[in-house]
Amino acid sequence: MVILQLTRFQSSIFLAKTPFSLYTHFNLLRKPNLPIITSTLFSTLSTTSEPILIPVPTHNLDIPEETQVPISIDKLFIPPETDVSSDTPTSLSTRILKGSNIVLSKYARDAQVSQADFVKSSVATQDCPSDGLPEFALVGRSNVGKSSLLNSLVRRKRLALTSKKPGKTQCINHFRINDSWYLVDLPGYGYASAPHELRTDWAKFTKDYFRNRSTLVSVFLLIDASIPAKKIDLEYASWLGENQVPMTLIFTKCDKRKKRKNGGKRPEENVNDFQELIRGFFQTAPPWIMTSSVTNQGRDEILLHMAQLRNYWLKH
Repeated sequence: MVILQLTRFQSSIFLAKTPFSLYTHFNLLRKPNLPIITSTLFSTLSTTSEPILIPVPTHNLDIPEETQVPISIDKLFIPPETDVSSDTPTSLSTRILKGSNIVLSKYARDAQVSQADFVKSSVATQDCPSDGLPEFALVGRSNVGKSSLLNSLVRRKRLALTSKKPGKTQCINHFRINDSWYLVDLPGYGYASAPHELRTDWAKFTKDYFRNRSTLVSVFLLIDASIPAKKIDLEYASWLGENQVPMTLIFTKCDKRKKRKNGGKRPEENVNDFQELIRGFFQTAPPWIMTSSVTNQGRDEILLHMAQLRNYWLKH
């Protein structure tokens, strides 16, 4: 059902152009358009069908502390200037961030957060800070755990206000990290109880921010991994792709594990299902990370991934 509802996006994917885009290097492009830039990286590895096993922390007494999730090599995210051609699946698995499909690069440095300060709230892109520092935007469906994740990243309980009422964030909120880059908290989408005019305004200025913010390194799209894929999340991912906005998928609430006997799926199963549903929209797999703000799973992995994207962006 979801796939049928999304087919209308396929005819318009990736027609937009941007002056500078990490897509040029990260190759998150729809299949029919451009040649695969990174295909040579897989020339040595692609002859084997052996999957790579990546550890996923579970923090649950009912199952082992770590489970091994198989991932095929063609679904890995390999950063630019990262050579894996001499790696075997076993050696390559040691270079993959835990609970993700992301290979570490030489740019993964200076990842720790030592200082975090709220700077300002803006209602328009032109009102955002103009100091030229690189930034990462967090966005997701209302009540997906965005503020909790932001607090977890900076190890502060109330840097971003968490609320039991979805739709609380209504501005573009900038937090300066280590006086050298920004985390940006964007309004959540899909909150049906918000007034229609307000939802329209949020969508308008958020999309304007994505299209016109020159210092935006990547959008981190948060997806609730404790439930099956939502149509609105799939549409949002496809819109980011259509507009060539660099994107990382952050799967939240991975500590919530439903019992099979009750018909529920485990988070890693929902993660895999989401990947399959968006697979047709991208030439190579987008980067993704499994997280939990309760156990801090994925915290260090997100910061390392942000560091390698940020340092590459600064160099180029």
